[in-house]
Amino acid sequence: MKDARDIATMAELRAEIDAIDRSLVEILSRRQTMIDRAIELKPGEGLPARIETRVEDVVAKVRAHAGASGLDAGVAERIWRVMMDGFIAREERVLGRE
Repeated sequence: MKDARDIATMAELRAEIDAIDRSLVEILSRRQTMIDRAIELKPGEGLPARIETRVEDVVAKVRAHAGASGLDAGVAERIWRVMMDGFIAREERVLGRE
């Protein structure tokens, strides 16, 4: 991965962004496999798809890590809330509780 300051053209920049996007998709796919496992485990533990305290805990951790990593914490929070809502909706569909 190139440092942003070493990129001289928009074509080169777009290629780097595309590579980052591919990496993000792979990471999100791995996260989804964890959600799929949660779908298998939650019924046995009597847990619902959405656990609000867990959602807020994840958001707090993401905000803290984002800030420490130089990512705008507000942007990170919005991304994570949308992502978690999508994964929770997936859980609810699979568990049959829409």
